Amino acid sequence: MEQYLEKQLGCLCKSVRPADAHAVEAAKHHWNEIAKPLYGLGKFEELLVKIAGVQKTEDICLNKKAVVVFCADNGVVAEGVTQTDSSVTAVVTENFARGIASVNRMASVAGADVIPVDIGVLGEIKEPGVRNCRIANGTKNMRKEPAMSHEQVLEAIHTGITLASELKDAGYDLLAVGEMGIGNTTTSSAVASVLLQAPVELVTGRGAGLSNTGLEKKIEVIKEAIALHQPDPEDPLAVLEAVGGFDIAGMCGLMLGGAIYRIPVVLDGLISLVAALLAQKLCPQVTDFLLPSHMGKEPACGMAMEKLGLEASIYGNLALGEGTGAVMLFPLLDMAEAVYRENSTFEDIHVGAYQSFEEQELDERQKTAHTEIDGFGKEEQA
Repeated sequence: MEQYLEKQLGCLCKSVRPADAHAVEAAKHHWNEIAKPLYGLGKFEELLVKIAGVQKTEDICLNKKAVVVFCADNGVVAEGVTQTDSSVTAVVTENFARGIASVNRMASVAGADVIPVDIGVLGEIKEPGVRNCRIANGTKNMRKEPAMSHEQVLEAIHTGITLASELKDAGYDLLAVGEMGIGNTTTSSAVASVLLQAPVELVTGRGAGLSNTGLEKKIEVIKEAIALHQPDPEDPLAVLEAVGGFDIAGMCGLMLGGAIYRIPVVLDGLISLVAALLAQKLCPQVTDFLLPSHMGKEPACGMAMEKLGLEASIYGNLALGEGTGAVMLFPLLDMAEAVYRENSTFEDIHVGAYQSFEEQELDERQKTAHTEIDGFGKEEQA
């Protein structure tokens, strides 16, 4: 089974095709025809262009949106790296299904659905609105043994891929990722340290509000876990197996599924960024399908964003999780789409279009450079 899952994952990743270049150029051209200053909506113009590349059309659609919240527990909580115990994960997971968590309130305003997924919660989940995709009752304690088996890693990733396929078939145009799991800033900091090859102290934050003593303990536990397993930073599956979490693996899968089935996925904070780094290792083209939302409070966010080649649009010092930062991007994209779709063009109002002097200057510099090179070649021949 394990070999089959790994082979299937490889085949699916190889099936990914890059963003549609024609749709990208058409979307850029459409933005430049709209009666407004060129590039006036900045990064939001770029995000809609990126969506056009994913959807393979300049006629983009953002009508149906959802945030998929992967919920799982982490065995490393036994080491005292958190303020609360693992029972909180099950409580909040059920609150997602009841519609009373923070992300539910925000998604309601944004016109998006919340899809909670139990991919590895320790406690019993009774609410019927939670999707049961449980791999196990939480991970193992990474300080003492690998967090997951290799087969569990593959199962969790495939769970995310399958969810992306199902949601694509259900007509969703845009997805966001979220998570809930006590201890998951510990696992994500460990994964970030390995993948970024950065000191643990540099990538580890306070999570849900640890004291100085608590932060020191968290750093010590992560260091010991990495020293014990010594995962290869070039082997994302091994990294997940050693120090990851089911929620991280599930989000990684959803991102890969977004690339496979061509549905854009909005990232949230550190934990989703770490999942994106893993997805990038498995399928470098996946970043064509990922939309950054905010620059989170955790210290590794900036380094992870840079490694992914992405730039945040929201700087709000957020640290809530659940996909809340990603959901914040939804209405901003809707507003940008309203301008993209409904605004008058320069032709409509009989006004000359703005000229891009930056592009003109670049063209002139390139022509001058070519002329100088040609002249130098003729002198050499003479």
